[in-house]
Amino acid sequence: MELQQVWIILIAVLWVGYFVLEGFDFGVGILLPVIGKNEAERRTMLTTLGPVWDGNEVWLLVAGGATFAAFPEWYATLFSGFYLPLLLILVGLILRGVAFEYRSKRSSSVWRKRWDIAIVVGSFLPALLWGVAFANIVRGVPMKAGAFGNSLYDGGFFNLLNPYALVGGLTTLTLFMTHGAVFLALKTDGEIRVRANRVAGQVGLVATVIAVIFLLWTQLAYSDKAWTWALVVVAAVAWLAGLAMNRAGREGWSFLFSAITLGGAVIYLFSVLYPNVMPASNDPALSLTIWNASSTDYTLKIMTIVAVVFTPIVLAYQGWTYWVFRKRVSPSQITDAGEGSLDLPGEKVRA
Repeated sequence: MELQQVWIILIAVLWVGYFVLEGFDFGVGILLPVIGKNEAERRTMLTTLGPVWDGNEVWLLVAGGATFAAFPEWYATLFSGFYLPLLLILVGLILRGVAFEYRSKRSSSVWRKRWDIAIVVGSFLPALLWGVAFANIVRGVPMKAGAFGNSLYDGGFFNLLNPYALVGGLTTLTLFMTHGAVFLALKTDGEIRVRANRVAGQVGLVATVIAVIFLLWTQLAYSDKAWTWALVVVAAVAWLAGLAMNRAGREGWSFLFSAITLGGAVIYLFSVLYPNVMPASNDPALSLTIWNASSTDYTLKIMTIVAVVFTPIVLAYQGWTYWVFRKRVSPSQITDAGEGSLDLPGEKVRA
């Protein structure tokens, strides 16, 4: 196997980790005012994310860094062509992170409500726009030859808001909301758990319809590989199994199946793309592939050594974090909903 093939697989794995872990972050944030009916419940919901949300974002940083180092042509074309949607995603992530840190710095209910709005907006934008971005990559974008023989994006922002990409955005949005509701049902107790179960079932049905449309559209219009039908079936079966487990109150299994669905969807999109990383919709000769967009073999060899050494360390640390904070959180554990950090229910931190 060539190093270019190794690194496109590793980048796909990084996106799997990001969508599975950050996906429920986004879902919990969007559902904050829907499932949390009072301050103690909203604080409980955010406490389930407190120890893990920033670690989950590491997957995005590593995926972006790996793309930049392994496939610089792809990175440059992606970030110049998708500048505005990626900027909006970045603004959303910053807004959400600031809100997590600052909402408990004052005991004012108005203060916390404003930061809660920031969390909802900061979760909604990435959840929608990641789907729009990936759908456009799979669909292909107009390209032109650059002055140095490279390929450049030759469209505007509104070219990215086509019907297929919007369906892709709605797909990630509803999948993440369902994934987040299932995570809440797994991590909480009492009324929040019951409410999260119910929301997961309702939003999950909507997500089923939208995701089926998106996957069938992708397979019929943009895939030239018959075997990718198998990935569509795996994702669909896992999703339906997850909804069934949620209905039966088996949240652990439901979360596992929704994670398999999200991971399977990412693998499916990369499989449809391969060997392209940025297809040109106007001229296939201008498409970026894993070969004409990659770094030198020497760079890829160094990166492979670094990945082999540090990836197990990062995975072990993140696994340990989830194990330490594995217990359910209940509103009855919140000693004062008006103050405190998000990591522990009873912890109080003043500005």
